[in-house]
Amino acid sequence: MFGLFGSKTDKSVKVFFGSTQEGKQETRERKSPYDGKVVSIVPVCDAQDARRALDIAKTASKEAATVPLSRRILWLEDVVNTLGKNKEIFALALTDEIAKPISFSRIEVDRCIETIRVTILELANLHGETIPTDIMPSGKQTLAFFRRDPVGVVVCITPFNFPLNLVAHKIAPALGAGNCVVLKPTPEAPRTAYLLAQAFIDSPYATKDALSVVYGDADVGSALVGSSIPRVISFTGSVQVGKIIASQAGIKKVSLELGGNAATYIDQSADLAAAAARCAYGAFYNSGQVCISLQRIYVHKDVYEPFAQLMAEESAKLKVGNPYIEDTFMGPLIDADALHRVRSWVASAQNEGARLVAGGVEKEGIYPPTVLADVTDDMKIICEEVFAPIVSLVAVESYEQAIAKMNNSPFGLQFSIFTNDLSLARRFIEDAECGGVVINDIPTLRFDVQPYGGSKLSGVGREGPKWALEEFTEIKSIVIC
Repeated sequence: MFGLFGSKTDKSVKVFFGSTQEGKQETRERKSPYDGKVVSIVPVCDAQDARRALDIAKTASKEAATVPLSRRILWLEDVVNTLGKNKEIFALALTDEIAKPISFSRIEVDRCIETIRVTILELANLHGETIPTDIMPSGKQTLAFFRRDPVGVVVCITPFNFPLNLVAHKIAPALGAGNCVVLKPTPEAPRTAYLLAQAFIDSPYATKDALSVVYGDADVGSALVGSSIPRVISFTGSVQVGKIIASQAGIKKVSLELGGNAATYIDQSADLAAAAARCAYGAFYNSGQVCISLQRIYVHKDVYEPFAQLMAEESAKLKVGNPYIEDTFMGPLIDADALHRVRSWVASAQNEGARLVAGGVEKEGIYPPTVLADVTDDMKIICEEVFAPIVSLVAVESYEQAIAKMNNSPFGLQFSIFTNDLSLARRFIEDAECGGVVINDIPTLRFDVQPYGGSKLSGVGREGPKWALEEFTEIKSIVIC
């Protein structure tokens, strides 16, 4: 069990403490989704704590903006070293709190390190350029240029599914650019966020008071988002919460990485065995709790049944169970509500005519990789984001029908296609209405160095160190006559 009790006066993590009406500190336990054991205890913060954190960040932002880039880079490098020396501690925290299989927890730690390293590289490119002000007859010769300045204060709100790497995607560029950050991490993984924040704040190169952590629910989030102090709100989470943030934020930058309903098309020219192996991975990785988890598979009718059989075989190969065992591929869902939703959605689909090809029967509280065939466009399980280990197969007459169905969604995060027809692949790049396109692999594929984000209800803005640095800075135009 891990308790979070940070000091407000020393260099340990600045965690804010709300109080009950009796004046006693209120705390909340986090229990493992796998075995129900208490794995961390956190203070329950309130709106007043959120406002205090913002005030501290606002005051500290003046100093943060003057810190030389060389020192900020040393800061990020020091955090990378801390992560590298403590990989197993971070990995176990992930597995404890969200039941991510330990092998994938270690991968997330490695990706977190890479994200910060790429941020360091991109900081060297965070600069402006000169502007020829005499290009028009109305102009004249001057020394004109622009530069990128830190915005000041950034609020970062992060989700449970990648509670280490997605925090790094926000706070590393924000702090590296010279800002101060108030982080509201997911309640499901408080210890994981604390450990990363501790690595930043305990560094000898840290900017004083540049990073604070505030735990809490909707009242804390509203206080952070609605304040006039932060100039950027960076949020990853549900569409429902994203809409609330957009309505409360006012005039400031808002970056929203929201839901998805990732889809792929299996062309008759595709390597079916290879496609099925990758689709099983993309649909069931992290128990399907990924914004770009493969949820819809449109299969050409000529190869539909063979592909469905291959998907059943590949799904059966995946080891499900104890997340602390090295070769476990998939553990439990994040909580009982998620499990209940999966049960009801699968039952509803079956009642409407969907055919169960694989899975569908939970064992010891873990919902298995589940493949549904003969799914129709009006079923909830294909229309909405399921965020669970379920994938739906739909037979189509042609590529044209497939792309029409893929685009007929309120989401547009990432799509993919499996085909050996180069001209079809090129058409798909143009036709897909989404933020990311993948050819001959799953839409779940993401490299941290890429721009990441979507269209429609999937959000606004882009993540990835280069693009996050642009989000967390403002252009200042200068003219010297």
